[in-house]
Amino acid sequence: MVPGGRLPRWLENFGASHGEPVLSTGGDALCGTAPDGSTFEARLPFGRGYGGPPDLDGFLSGVLPPDRWGVLLVRKGGFAVARMAGDAMVESKVGQRHVQGRTKAGGQSQQRFARRRDNQARQAYEAATEHAARVLGQRLTALVTGGDHVAVDAVLSDPRLARFPVVAPWLAVPDPRRRVLEQAVADACSVRMSVTNR
Repeated sequence: MVPGGRLPRWLENFGASHGEPVLSTGGDALCGTAPDGSTFEARLPFGRGYGGPPDLDGFLSGVLPPDRWGVLLVRKGGFAVARMAGDAMVESKVGQRHVQGRTKAGGQSQQRFARRRDNQARQAYEAATEHAARVLGQRLTALVTGGDHVAVDAVLSDPRLARFPVVAPWLAVPDPRRRVLEQAVADACSVRMSVTNR
């Protein structure tokens, strides 16, 4: 992922390594093909497709974040949620919940630990849901999610959150903390790059 403001420099470095690329559009992306056969695809954040002119200025005009959007990160060990206005964080909440790890015990002990772990996970997801509903508010045009798919799906099953449009990219993050949330916001706003070197 490359922040939009760094994309011109990224293209300069790509050109220095492979030769000046010829830009084109295709598959909702800005594409580049270098003289040595190396290629790249640049995809806009927030699940936006790009079908504009094959130039950097036109592409970068689509990088700006929406006026009202959010980030939701959930894992068994915690959650982080933020409501955004453009690139400004309006409100956020980060929380941790203890969920017991797996045990090597067998028989009834293992079943008891599994039930306790499931109950703790359910309580953690319920806490994440309540905070997410409060922080995100009523109207969002985009929601970027990440963490653990099962955990996020459990939180988004709540009717208060199910109406928000979830957009790419999915963010693979460790247990959410403040710095993880801040990095997730930056990643959500970044251009997704895929490169094939020749």
